[in-house]
Amino acid sequence: MKLYVVSLLAGALVGIVYAVIDVRSPAPPLVALVGLLGMLLGEQVVPVARRMSRGEPITAAWIASECVPRITGAPPSEPEREEHAR
Repeated sequence: MKLYVVSLLAGALVGIVYAVIDVRSPAPPLVALVGLLGMLLGEQVVPVARRMSRGEPITAAWIASECVPRITGAPPSEPEREEHAR
């Protein structure tokens, strides 16, 4: 239930932002796609911040393995699939 409430609140926040920048909802296709891209990129802020707070390096390899698949929707590599299956 908590997930639904958080989702509703996030949607309300996006609706407020749309109203402030004077964009109709549903947004025109290009605006909506740019907004979705922003959401995907914004989701990666938390893992990067967590990694930085632990003092771990942010390497190109880490970004390629952790962030890029989530942004592009690419399926996880074989080792990641095995890890998620456990």
